[in-house]
Amino acid sequence: MAHVELSLAAIERLDRMIVTHSLPMDARERVQRSLRKLERFPSIGRQLDERWGSLRFIVGPWRWLLIVYVYEESADRVLVVAIQDARSSSAVTNLIAPR
Repeated sequence: MAHVELSLAAIERLDRMIVTHSLPMDARERVQRSLRKLERFPSIGRQLDERWGSLRFIVGPWRWLLIVYVYEESADRVLVVAIQDARSSSAVTNLIAPR
């Protein structure tokens, strides 16, 4: 099973979104539940295009919340590098060129 970690930036962003988006008190627990699937299936997320290297993302626990991560296969480690609001124009999925 892969070890899942959150970067300091991802933690800070989630904490900020709890306030700015009026997320429920159990928001951290909901995000943790969403991350559990990455322990068993670390490559489950959609890979971003070549410009973003090996970054992937999953959605959850709300359909607008993006969890951006990288899977380091050699270490069997998932590192969450960002948590974003998909509705934002600066969200990574909005910066992907259409195919």
